[in-house]
Amino acid sequence: MAGNTNKKPAPVKRGHGPGVGAPSEKPKNFSKSMKQIVSYSGNYKYAFVVVILFAISGTVFQVIGPKVMGRATTVLAEGLMYKIKGTGNIDFTTIGKILVLTASLYALSAVLTFVQGWIMTGITQKIVYNLRRDISEKINRMPMKYFESHQYGDVLSRITNDVDTLGTGLNQSVTTIITSVATVIGVLVMMLTISPLMTLISFVTIPVSIFLLGLIIKASQKHFKMQQEYLGNINGQIEESFAGQLVIKAFNREKSVEKTFNDTNEILYESAWKSQFISGIMQPVMMFVGNLGYAGVAISGAILAIKNVIGIGDIQAFIQYVRNLTQPLSQVAQVMNQVQSMGAAGERVFEFLAEEEEPRDPDDAISTLNVEGVVEFEHVKFGYDSDQIIINDFSASVKPGQKIAIVGPTGAGKTTIVKLLMRFYDVNGGSIKIDGNDIRTMSRHGLRNNIAMVLQDTWLYSDTIMENIRYGNQDASDEEVIAAAKAARADRFIKTLPGGYNMVLNEDATNISEGQKQLLTIARAILADRKLLILDEATSSVDTRTEVRIQEAMDQLMKGRTTFVIAHRLSTIRNADLILVMDHGDIIEQGTHDELLLEGGAYADLYNSQFDEVEAS
Repeated sequence: MAGNTNKKPAPVKRGHGPGVGAPSEKPKNFSKSMKQIVSYSGNYKYAFVVVILFAISGTVFQVIGPKVMGRATTVLAEGLMYKIKGTGNIDFTTIGKILVLTASLYALSAVLTFVQGWIMTGITQKIVYNLRRDISEKINRMPMKYFESHQYGDVLSRITNDVDTLGTGLNQSVTTIITSVATVIGVLVMMLTISPLMTLISFVTIPVSIFLLGLIIKASQKHFKMQQEYLGNINGQIEESFAGQLVIKAFNREKSVEKTFNDTNEILYESAWKSQFISGIMQPVMMFVGNLGYAGVAISGAILAIKNVIGIGDIQAFIQYVRNLTQPLSQVAQVMNQVQSMGAAGERVFEFLAEEEEPRDPDDAISTLNVEGVVEFEHVKFGYDSDQIIINDFSASVKPGQKIAIVGPTGAGKTTIVKLLMRFYDVNGGSIKIDGNDIRTMSRHGLRNNIAMVLQDTWLYSDTIMENIRYGNQDASDEEVIAAAKAARADRFIKTLPGGYNMVLNEDATNISEGQKQLLTIARAILADRKLLILDEATSSVDTRTEVRIQEAMDQLMKGRTTFVIAHRLSTIRNADLILVMDHGDIIEQGTHDELLLEGGAYADLYNSQFDEVEAS
C-alpha cells in the first residue's frame, strides 16, 4: 500500500510475481481433526442417535432376511425329496408365507434406511451451513494482519472446497460406517445360530482384513493431507494469476507463472494419484480375503450338509451372510479415503476457525459516538512486530474541520498512521484520542461509524452502481445517491454507461475504468457523511483534468470535517491547514504549504522534484 512502511506482518512464502508461490504447512493431527468434527457436530447428537437407531433397525431386518429366505429353500428341498420318494408334495403355502415375510422384512429395511439417509443428509447440510456461517463471521472478527499475510485463494479454498469435502464425507461415511458395523455384528450373530464352526472359518478373515486395511490407510493418509493442502495452494495461485494478468503480461512472466503452476500442479497430481491408488487397493484386497473365506465356508458347509448337521437352506443363508460380512468391510475400506479427505479438510477448516481474532472491545467500551473531530496523536509508538518498532514517537494535534496532509517517501509510515486511527491495529505505546477519548476505549464499530475512507485501491462489488454508492449509507434514497455522485463528479459518466445507475459491475469491476472506480468510491464516502475523512491517494487513478474537478468536490465535502489526506501529488494538498512530513515513522517537518517551502527542507525538495518532473514532461 502506498505510504506504508516496509515492515509488515510476515508474509506468506511467495515467488517472483503474481500467481507464484505457495504456503507450506506442517502435517496435521488426523485424530485431533476427527475429534473437532465430532465436537462441532455435538448440537445434533440426538439426531445422530435417531440416525443410528434407524440404521441399526434397518440393518437388523436386512440381516434377518437371508435366514428366513433359507427356510423357504429348505422347505422347497424337503418337499422335492418327499415328491421324489412319493411320500408327499412341496408345501407352496408355507413357501409363499415365508416369501411374503421376507419381502416385508426387506421393505421395512428399505423404509428405515431411506428415513435415516434423509435425516443424515439434513444434519450434514446444517453442519455445512453452520461452518460457512461461522467462517463468514470469523472473517469479520479477524485482525487486518491476517489478510495482509495470507493468500485469498487459500482462504476461499477452505470456505468452498474444504467445507464441501467435509460435508460430503460426513454424509456418506457416517451412515456407511454405522450400517457396516451393525451389519457385521448382526451377520455374526445370525451365522453363529446356523453353525459356530463355519462362523469360525469365516471369522478368521476379519482380523486379516483389518490388519491389511490399517496398513493401506496408514500409507495413504499422508498423501491425502498433501492433496488437500496443495489443492488450496493451487487455488491461491489461480486466483492471483487471474487478478494479476495485466502485470504478468506486462513483464512477460507467463512462462514463469506457468512453471510455478505446473510445479504445484505436479505435486498435487502426485499426491492425488498416490492417495487414490493406494486407497483403491482396499477393495481388491478385501475381495481377495473375502473370497478365501467364501471358499472355506462352501467346503465346510457341504460337509456339514452331507452329515445332516445343517439344511441346504442354511448353507444358502450362510453363503449370503459371508457375502454380507465381506461387503460392509469393503464399504468401510472404500469410505476410508473419504474419511481421510474429510479429516484433512476438517483440519484446514478448524485451523482457520482457531486463528487469532481481534481483541474484543471491553464491556464498557463507548459504542455510540457523536464526534466533533478533535484528533490527538500523543507519542504514538508502533510496530507490526512488537520487537521491530517503525513508528517511534509520532505526535500531532488536529482541530475540528482541519485538513491534515501526510506526505513523505514510500515506506515513511503514512498509511500506517491511518490504520492506527481506524484501529486496524492498536498502538504499542502512546495514545490516539478523538474528542479527548482514547480510541482504545471506543468500540471499533462505533469508531469506524464516524470515519469515511477513500483508498488508493478501490473496492467495488458485483452489483449495480447505485448499490455500490449506497454501500456508504444503506438507508440513503436514490435521490441522495445521485446527489452524492454529482458531488463526486461521477454523475456525468454514469449516465453514459448502458443502464446508467442500474448498470451491474462485474466481479472485479473491470467493465469501468480505474478513474471511474475511484469516482464511485469518492461518491460512496460523500454519501456516508462522516465527521472524519481519510483520503489515501484518493485521486491517484484519475487524469489531471478530472482531478481538478474532484478536488473542487472534495473541498466542498471537507468543510466542517476533520480530514486526513495521504498524497504523493503535492499539488492536491497545497491548501491543507497542516502538512505533516514523515520519514521512517517520525514527523520531520510540519506546517502549511507556504511555510514548508520557505524552510527549504524535505517538503520543499519533494515539491520541487515533482514540479521539475512536470516541467520535464
